[in-house]
Amino acid sequence: LVMVFYGSNGKSNLVSMENKVEQQAKNQITYDIYLPSDLGMVYKVRLGLQSLENSISQLSLHHFKMQNTSTLDTFSLTINKTLPLSLNGDRWIEFPVEWPLKETLSVVKYHLTVFSRNILTVRNVVRMTACIYGSYGDTGDRSLLWSLENVQQEESHESFLVIVDAVELGELDKVVLLISSKTDYKLDIKKLHLKESVKNHPIYVFEVNETFSLDPNKPEIQREIPVSFIIRGDKQKNGTDKNLNKEGSQAENQTEYTIKVYTGDKRGAGTDANVHIILFGDEDRSEVFQLSQSLEHQDPFERGKVDTFKIKTKKIGCLHSIEIGHDGKGFGSGWFLEKVEITDASRNSVYCFNCNRLVDQ
Repeated sequence: LVMVFYGSNGKSNLVSMENKVEQQAKNQITYDIYLPSDLGMVYKVRLGLQSLENSISQLSLHHFKMQNTSTLDTFSLTINKTLPLSLNGDRWIEFPVEWPLKETLSVVKYHLTVFSRNILTVRNVVRMTACIYGSYGDTGDRSLLWSLENVQQEESHESFLVIVDAVELGELDKVVLLISSKTDYKLDIKKLHLKESVKNHPIYVFEVNETFSLDPNKPEIQREIPVSFIIRGDKQKNGTDKNLNKEGSQAENQTEYTIKVYTGDKRGAGTDANVHIILFGDEDRSEVFQLSQSLEHQDPFERGKVDTFKIKTKKIGCLHSIEIGHDGKGFGSGWFLEKVEITDASRNSVYCFNCNRLVDQ
């Protein structure tokens, strides 16, 4: 049995219960453990089995009690859950810690949909896990291929749904995939969709678009996949039917883009100049947009920062290039631009334009 404790200042390492038994009675075991002093207020616990080298097939957990021996603060929870300890099953249980006068997070059922091109042919030889990260922590590595009974087959891809129970993660940030195989195999993954099961939106989209080639020399591959874009759902429109029709007509002829601008992490990389951008597609080009209202920072384009902008323009087709520059305003206006990522939600496409050089003007 192993545990991970999440505090307001971070999380603990994997705490193994092996050789920590202080007291043991019928159906009850007590452990003494030592957590880092800088962990902060514990708000979440994850527990499970690290190894399956024994013959136990199931572990029924009834009750959990935790006490800080210094402050005597006590947390108690009735669990009444059985860990599915099959070889490929999800072997973790998470629960929030409830302290008096402290806000408690809830347990959420997440739906993770994996889009692939050949998952049915490799599912018996490839092992794949995902660790989901959000503003309130992470899920740890969860198995993805333990249940593939409802694979949906389309003309260009296959997809399957994985259900992950976890203490709520807040705003989702990234997914870390770990793929392994003992034999030569290639696994082609297109993208991941992630949302709460009880909500239609938001849907977090993680574009992967990679073929993972596994062989004895590279039996394990890890990839960190940041959020590509978020589908928030249709916004409610107000007004008369005439205005609605007019707005609808304009919306049909427009495309919204999310533009992420990465400023390099070098001395003097930032700029106070006015930055503009033009998008070029295979059908048309956009007008000139001034990138001034960053969604993250009041003062955009600072060293090592990422700034997000949203623009709407006429339909220009698939993007093939951009023009980006600035007006040279301010002292030392030179700007080291690392890259620009542009998301077209209407096409479910993400475009990356690498720069990695100084933009003088």
